[in-house]
Amino acid sequence: MRIGHGYDVHRIVEGRKLILGGVEIPWDKGLLGHSDADVLTHAVMDALLGAAGLGDIGGAFPDTDPAYEGISSLILLGRVMDMLTAHGFRVGNVDATVIAQRPKLAPYVPEMRQKLAEVIGIPAQRVNVKATTEERLGFTGTGEGMAAHAVALLEETA
Repeated sequence: MRIGHGYDVHRIVEGRKLILGGVEIPWDKGLLGHSDADVLTHAVMDALLGAAGLGDIGGAFPDTDPAYEGISSLILLGRVMDMLTAHGFRVGNVDATVIAQRPKLAPYVPEMRQKLAEVIGIPAQRVNVKATTEERLGFTGTGEGMAAHAVALLEETA
């Protein structure tokens, strides 16, 4: 078994959709990034790649490559899953936390879990997503950005 940790952060801006865990959250702002800037899915991908010893999403999907501009992070997660399978790994579980002062994310968590689980290929009960604030402290608390942490357990299949 192997454990990996992922972390990602994106700036909150106007004029962008807010996508978290592949779910579009109705809000007047979104996250800035080369892809869809899905901070949650990015943290999950980094945790999975880290557990497998396969680097990080910046190396796998560089923001200098126009092929990834505006791409859904769920598509990139599917490519990470292909990489894991090719290297003899399967996912045991994922646990993730989104850190954001606003908007309230609890109503969207079940759909986030389901979408991530479908792409990862495990039951939704093995994907946990939590949301928390930082009590108005730091860049997430002041609404300048959002962050996410994720931990993943991989099992070797070979």
